[in-house]
Amino acid sequence: MHQTTDIKGLLWPLSSQGEARREFGGRRPDGDLALVARPLETVTVTVVLADAQPAIRHGVRSVLERSAGISVVGEAATADEVMAETSRCRPDVLVVDPLMDERAGMRVISEVLRLWPETGILVFSSVDDDRVITAALQAGARGYLFKFADADQILRGIQAVAAGEGIVDKSIANRLGALMGTALTGPYGYPFPQLTNRERDVLERIAAGKSNAAIARELVLASKTISNRVSAIFGKLGVADRSQAIVLARDAGLGQG
Repeated sequence: MHQTTDIKGLLWPLSSQGEARREFGGRRPDGDLALVARPLETVTVTVVLADAQPAIRHGVRSVLERSAGISVVGEAATADEVMAETSRCRPDVLVVDPLMDERAGMRVISEVLRLWPETGILVFSSVDDDRVITAALQAGARGYLFKFADADQILRGIQAVAAGEGIVDKSIANRLGALMGTALTGPYGYPFPQLTNRERDVLERIAAGKSNAAIARELVLASKTISNRVSAIFGKLGVADRSQAIVLARDAGLGQG
């Protein structure tokens, strides 16, 4: 089964910016909360779906409509419709196949972000091509999922983008550093952009061979906190244990300072 890993074990979330086969729906082989005196408000994530194929839009909508926290507020089949619907709805997330309109291509992403920077963009495409993926991320898309993603992955991808996270399919994450290049700044410049800044601090020390106790002392944190972060790091990196994490991190140039 095609695997993905996440914010807390879902896909591959990239670093926080605030902290029908059928192509759709198929599988590819391969805090504690403080008590409050009143109920917490429910925040609904608004979404515009943009794809040239009505069947794809219908399939994604049917998934999202089963989620109480997500509302589909518009649909588009062309780049012009994307601009019109985004202007009308001002969605939290635009789920778009940028190649649905060959004339516009990736420009639709950069143009939406120029006019409505508060909208997070999640690319939903059948194209697994390094040039296309790179262009989409460089244009400002926060995430890139393939159309064989299952319902749970789609939901979590939208939630991540709405929260300001970046998120990509695991197969993309495994080659993201090479795709984007070291000169790129922002959330895609770090070799493991799915990690938060605090997790990066811990991984750097893991790569240097330090124990959890030593890391806790250096960062002035409880051992339990470090243990939790280490577990989160392993999940996001897709490794089984500390030795695998060290090899992966050192291959990426960490722990050598």
